[in-house]
Amino acid sequence: MTKDLKVTIVQTNLIWEDIDTNLSNFRNKLETVEPSSTDLIVLPEMFNTGFTMNASAIAEPMNGKTMEWMAKISSEKKSVVTGSMVIMDGDKYFNRLIWMRPDGTSEYYNKRHTFRMAEENKTYASGDKKLIVELAGWKICPLVCYDLRFPVWSRNTGDYDCLIYVANWPERRSYAWRSLLIARAIENQAYTIGVNRIGKDGKEVEYTGHSVVLNAKGEPISNSKPNMESVETVTLSWQELENYRKEFPVALDADKFTIE
Repeated sequence: MTKDLKVTIVQTNLIWEDIDTNLSNFRNKLETVEPSSTDLIVLPEMFNTGFTMNASAIAEPMNGKTMEWMAKISSEKKSVVTGSMVIMDGDKYFNRLIWMRPDGTSEYYNKRHTFRMAEENKTYASGDKKLIVELAGWKICPLVCYDLRFPVWSRNTGDYDCLIYVANWPERRSYAWRSLLIARAIENQAYTIGVNRIGKDGKEVEYTGHSVVLNAKGEPISNSKPNMESVETVTLSWQELENYRKEFPVALDADKFTIE
């Protein structure tokens, strides 16, 4: 039987466009995480800079220092580390989620839905492929922030057990953040994790976090508090998920569709 999965969520303030300070701060916060004590560490969207359109100043290549940092942390903690950052690939910028493994191998997902209200669509190229990764027998679908508003993109057709959203989601829309995370968990019958930042960014936009881990019924199983920095490890029960899907098999009545 597939084992339970331990997931560590990190909710914190981010220092505006200051890669070195943010990486140092995350290292300090992760000191409480013992090696092999968790399977997965989830960081926010653009965890090394905050959500910025200043791509030309802060973008890194795929072999840059933040990737090196992620590889080192992953190796030290013996757990996968994920979060998004600004990457320059060829002549394009991407808001790219990295899935870094302890052995130094990685995969990535380019944010599909770029946030036009902040003109993210004018700065970053959109992705066109979902990423489904396996970890300890679990299938996981990691997505980024604004993707949360588009349920068709995250529709579970039996391809994942856990859905992750890393975000910089402002306080003024926190009700939508909390509500949509619950909806995604319920409709997809999957554990759903939302990791968001707190504090103010360089544009004076406020963030309250509301990071959470939800079970497949949409019920919270984590204890992170809004506006407070926290590093929390939560256990996802495989047996609970499997039992619920068997007892209440909504997926059998789901509508078929295609994404163009």
